[in-house]
Amino acid sequence: MRVRPTPEAPFDLEVPVLIIGAGASGMVAALAAADSGCEVLVIEADPMPSGSTALSAGLIPAAGTRFQRDAGIDDDAELFAADIQAKAKGENAQALVDLLARNAGPAIEWLADRFDLPFSVVTDFDYPGHSRRRMHGLPSRSGRELVDRLRASCESRGIDIICNRRAVTLFRDEDRITGVEVESPDGTESIGCEALILACNGFGGNRDMVARFLPEIEGALWFGHDGNKGDAVIWGEALGADCHHLGAYQGHGNVATPHGILITWAVITEGGIQVNVNGRRFWDESQGYSEAARAVLAQPDGVAWTIFDARIAAVARQFQDFKDAEAAGAIRTSDTLDELSAICGLPEGALTLTLGAIPHAGADNFGRVFGRPPLEPRYCAVKVTGALFHTQGGLSIASDARVVGKSGDVFPNLFASGGAAVGVSGSGDSGYLSGNGLLAAVVLGLIAGRSAAQQTTKEQAGT
Repeated sequence: MRVRPTPEAPFDLEVPVLIIGAGASGMVAALAAADSGCEVLVIEADPMPSGSTALSAGLIPAAGTRFQRDAGIDDDAELFAADIQAKAKGENAQALVDLLARNAGPAIEWLADRFDLPFSVVTDFDYPGHSRRRMHGLPSRSGRELVDRLRASCESRGIDIICNRRAVTLFRDEDRITGVEVESPDGTESIGCEALILACNGFGGNRDMVARFLPEIEGALWFGHDGNKGDAVIWGEALGADCHHLGAYQGHGNVATPHGILITWAVITEGGIQVNVNGRRFWDESQGYSEAARAVLAQPDGVAWTIFDARIAAVARQFQDFKDAEAAGAIRTSDTLDELSAICGLPEGALTLTLGAIPHAGADNFGRVFGRPPLEPRYCAVKVTGALFHTQGGLSIASDARVVGKSGDVFPNLFASGGAAVGVSGSGDSGYLSGNGLLAAVVLGLIAGRSAAQQTTKEQAGT
């Protein structure tokens, strides 16, 4: 990744707004810019739009939406912002938290009203740290559906998404970005632009950067998108941009192994537990799935067994990933705990002792309070490990998503959204509140797209 002066030769192609990355953030930015009347081009390194979004459950937290009201849920942006800060122990910039919490609801309703995305609220279980049920998802509860619907919306509005194009160089004229150089199967080409939006996610797929900034999770399974090579941060450092919270990330301690399938954390929030290979619990599972990654990896062999029951499985089955795990044989079942212990290779009687030690009222020895019915036959188990999903630190941005330099000044026509920008997950793993990744992707994508279009229009008008 390079930053160079603007070449003397003309660009091969010029567009008003150029977006690097065709995940949720890049495509939302494209829709927002086009909706504002601006011509836009999206370039994507992969053969098709995907990004980290396609690997997720596609759930976007938002407060005060009509979907919540229809479900009888009373919520607002102030409460949402307080939940974000509480999970991150106040480490986030309050202005950014407020920006995301305030605009998430309008963003969801804009996508639903303008582009017919059929959102609904997950109403049958709670996510750790959220004081209200505010996760909005599409019918399949899959990120792949979100990506596909956003791509279809772009296509229907004539927005060009050119794949197999990896941006390798940014061209600059002092503090302005003038264009990029991209590599394609046919060679290199240059694209000039009046505004550039970096929507190329984080750096979890760059092992050197993970070792540099996230050494405690360096050896974890990488469960994110391989294209997350840290391009935005690398370019930002070369430009003199300010970067923040590069040690923040979202982990997950519930990935079925060796199948490599994400198991929804609903199996825990509904009353499930995790045990190690000795059949013993080892932490307060209610803290959250991000910090679960390190907790699980610290156990013998770096694995755990997640234990739940048929009632919980019925809740989890609304997620396609869980159905895929069942189809792959990752979910073991039995009518007795002793038989389940044998199936899982756990010590005889271990699960019976462990479940029998869970109190019916009050907190257990780890500080967890169980508010759900105790597990009962038919019992279920899945072998899991810890994984790194995506990074949460990135380029500092202003309220219009423009990138901020180390001097405190903004770059006039450079924007960042989604994983390219700093998130609201604090400085490590425990600050990640469920949905923070797509929250930043969608809201900052919308803001960046509108801001870039507005600035381009002003410049074309000479104001």
